[in-house]
Amino acid sequence: VNFTQSANDVIKLKKAMEAGTIKKAGNQAAAVRVVLDDGTEYPLQGKLLFSDLSVDPTSGQVSLRAELPNPQGMLLPGMFVRVRLEQAQVDGGMLLPQQAVTRSSQGDTVMVVDAEQGKVAPRPVKLGGARGNQWVVLGGLKSGEQVMVDGFQKIMMNPKAPVKPVPWTPSTAPAGATASSASAPAAAASR
Repeated sequence: VNFTQSANDVIKLKKAMEAGTIKKAGNQAAAVRVVLDDGTEYPLQGKLLFSDLSVDPTSGQVSLRAELPNPQGMLLPGMFVRVRLEQAQVDGGMLLPQQAVTRSSQGDTVMVVDAEQGKVAPRPVKLGGARGNQWVVLGGLKSGEQVMVDGFQKIMMNPKAPVKPVPWTPSTAPAGATASSASAPAAAASR
């Protein structure tokens, strides 16, 4: 599978591999997964090859190649797919919808729900990378805590009104986004 990536992203990838934060599938290869055009994941894992890299000076893109087993001929020449690098699992990390996180020059925060008192309060969090439409949260939340995902406008209009946690139902995910289970459930606060 041939694909392109920005030169900057390739530099970050190489640094992550050297630091050991990305699983390797051989001496010079990172493990990859392929998501087909219909959004389903190809069942077999492949590896990223780092031979003959060159940057296209007109676009700043690097052509990369991933090698995958294809015993049933499911992958066809010219087929559109998305390539996803398999990264190391983060102990104690969790996934949150990106819309639950507020990013600013002061740092990243989420609104944590205190169901007993019916209030929400901002809390700083430490983010890792993104996975689909979710952030990997490395610190700042505990398992079982609930965060606001929707309803931020209501809080701005009436900050003292009590909140009531309700289960969050994500909208239809875009093709290629993956569903996952987070250690801490995402919740929306309603007023």
